Amino acid sequence: MKKLGFGLMRMPLLEGGKDSDVDVEQVKAMVDLFMENGFTYFDTAIMYNGFASQSVAKAALVDRYPRDSFTLATKLHAGFFHSFEDRDKVFQEQLDQTGAGYFDYYLLHGIESGMLDKYEKYDCFRWLLEKKAAGLVKHAGFSFHDSAELLDEILTRHPEMEFVQLQINYLDWESQWVQSKACYDVAVKHGKPVIVMEPVKGGTLAHLPESAEKLLKSHDPEKSLPSWAIRFAASLDNVMVVLSGMSDLSQMQDNVSYMKDFVPLTEEEKAACFEAAKIVNRQITVPCTGCSYCTAGCPKKIAIPQYFSLYNEDMREKLEEKGWTVNFANYANLSAKYGKAKDCVGCGQCESVCPQHLPIIEYLKTVSGHYDQ
Repeated sequence: MKKLGFGLMRMPLLEGGKDSDVDVEQVKAMVDLFMENGFTYFDTAIMYNGFASQSVAKAALVDRYPRDSFTLATKLHAGFFHSFEDRDKVFQEQLDQTGAGYFDYYLLHGIESGMLDKYEKYDCFRWLLEKKAAGLVKHAGFSFHDSAELLDEILTRHPEMEFVQLQINYLDWESQWVQSKACYDVAVKHGKPVIVMEPVKGGTLAHLPESAEKLLKSHDPEKSLPSWAIRFAASLDNVMVVLSGMSDLSQMQDNVSYMKDFVPLTEEEKAACFEAAKIVNRQITVPCTGCSYCTAGCPKKIAIPQYFSLYNEDMREKLEEKGWTVNFANYANLSAKYGKAKDCVGCGQCESVCPQHLPIIEYLKTVSGHYDQ
């Protein structure tokens, strides 16, 4: 399998559309280019793209290609089952939505300390093996957002899991919160291949500060900024595939250009990535990846990731000199359609599902102080 995977999480949208208004025709063109260049791995989940991802996978991929020509992964999230029977109900809905017949890779979704007890209570690890025995799942594993210590405990308790999906990128490699390197090392210790998610950290590593961009371009002026991030993850020996949440055809074209004949980073290039990470880390105020898990259940429909992105951009500006940036207008436009940051009622739903474990409520207060005054 080639090391680039198509993450169906941030697909292109129709102009002015909601997260679920996916530009299916553009996705078809992206799928075609992906497949033409020998890539086969597609990753979806229930809530991706406003709950439209699995249906788009059917329309753009499953209905158009022989089933044995591609690899499809999806997931069971703890938020969507509340009984033993619910597990099978969700699984059947996923089969119906994708039309796939079976899943090549099936994951227990986003395991962390707050969710693990539920997966254990409803015997989900054994249930997943039953699906495999029935031929409905080819490979069983889980995605993970927590400490290396907890990952070690889970893999020790459940050696039957065949792979693990981890957030790995050069920005989070030494992070005390994400622990990319430490979790990767645990997977290696247990002999589990790794699928990488968030290699570009929700687009953060595609838009670097000028000094970081200049640093990487000095090594290879022809390579795009995302290429450094994806190649960093793909260069790790135990990585099976790197998921890229490509949002338009141009991003697909760029990723395919350097991954179809993948060349690992040199040690000098890896060092350049870590130097760029130091620069970026000094300028990120809110380390949000834009996954949008937090928005689905927000009672005030607050555009949390978008507001954090605007705020991060403004914090990189010299506001004492400018006093105003275009992001004040961007915030006003967004808040005409969604709830404002100040509308947060502190229910904590967002924090309970955030893979980065961010104090979202406090961050929203800060954002509100910046834009709502």
